[in-house]
Amino acid sequence: MRKSLIALAVFMMTSGSALAGGILTNTNQSIDFLRNPARDAAIGLDGVYSNPAGVVFMPEGFHLGINWQYAHQTRTITSTNPVFQMGRKNNATSPVKTFEGVANAPFIPSIQIAYNMEHWSLQANLSVPGGGGSCEFENGLGSFESVVGNIAAMLAPMGAQGYDMDGYMKGRQYYYGITIGAACKVTPNLSLYGGLRMLYGDATYKAKISNIQVKTAQGYIDFGSYLQAATAAGYGKQVAPLQKYADGVNLLCNQDGIGFAPIVGVDYKIGKFNFAAKYEFCTQMRMKNESTVNEASALDAVNKYRDGEKVNEDMPALLTIGAQYSPIDAVRINAGWHHYFDKDASWYNHSQDLLSHNTNEFLLGAEWDTTENLTFSAGGQVTRYGITDEYINDISFVVNSYSIGFGFNYKLSKVVTVKAAYFQTYYTDYNRIDAANPQIKDSFTRTNRVLGVGCQLDF
Repeated sequence: MRKSLIALAVFMMTSGSALAGGILTNTNQSIDFLRNPARDAAIGLDGVYSNPAGVVFMPEGFHLGINWQYAHQTRTITSTNPVFQMGRKNNATSPVKTFEGVANAPFIPSIQIAYNMEHWSLQANLSVPGGGGSCEFENGLGSFESVVGNIAAMLAPMGAQGYDMDGYMKGRQYYYGITIGAACKVTPNLSLYGGLRMLYGDATYKAKISNIQVKTAQGYIDFGSYLQAATAAGYGKQVAPLQKYADGVNLLCNQDGIGFAPIVGVDYKIGKFNFAAKYEFCTQMRMKNESTVNEASALDAVNKYRDGEKVNEDMPALLTIGAQYSPIDAVRINAGWHHYFDKDASWYNHSQDLLSHNTNEFLLGAEWDTTENLTFSAGGQVTRYGITDEYINDISFVVNSYSIGFGFNYKLSKVVTVKAAYFQTYYTDYNRIDAANPQIKDSFTRTNRVLGVGCQLDF
């Protein structure tokens, strides 16, 4: 039980933390993205991330962009399991229980820098390409409770009639990124880009299973006391393996790691069109554990968090392709496609092989310069993951979604531009039925809202 609970607690936050983008990748690197996600062929300072080859077509000089985002997410799992009917907090009647985690990222910063001179653009990007916040489940998860419920059911022949417990977990995960690179105009209409990104991963996971109680004919009693009474009643052999779980579970696991990956890009202008592409190579990440889990186990999920272990957490390669069409000077229409090579990455226990296909995103948006100083924009994206019943679980999940964003830029002067935007994601439900027991099933969904403000300085 203890090893199972530890595994379930710490594994939840290892993926699915992305605010917008793939399973492990954040693409919301600027306020410009929030107000129009289809930025893959747009010419602007945010292109230091989304279209680095196109930044060279900006005016010569120094350009600095500062962005701040606040994101609020929830993750909701509605679980059905017959053992929940034995739970005190379920009124001892319902096999259905809802578990909700709240993820807040109050400060997601990013900075884009470019210095353009003649045919060259030198660039740097500081951001959070993965993770980006913390998630807290105040009541644990269905996986936690089902383990305790199953033990209560196992003890039923010894007089157990139900159970009670307190579950809690919190995880914090940030992947900090620094990218440097340069773009060059090969011709007046064609540019190429090459760069290198470094990622530093930093994560902390905490879990606690406490106040485990067993319901008897005399009422609820502490789990440890129940085991002592069962031993005195002649059930010592049966309950002996459970003695070490009497005090519940407390876990603390810290992780960190560093990875590098090259990035290449191209941009081509012809008439009223601009076309661009970017390829981010796979970032090999090996997260090293500093954990209270010291002993080896037959359970792979526990071994993943054993102290001193290095865990595969690659950020998948990403291909983006975009097009921009400007029917008139004041209007720009954008389209894009993102392809995440999830199945070519290396994740712990080869979990990438459980996906049915790589992640794809389809993006569309538009910008309108209503005046010389004011620009409005809006856009959206559709995200389709290769999720399967074998891959998804209540401790780590993403589901298909579509997102919309809108906002504005306003030029206060020739040097200063301020920006603001709002971005929201709408998720579908994913329903899974346990193949071995159709009475056990789960429904997964999420929410995501992001507010951002920023400024750009052009010298």
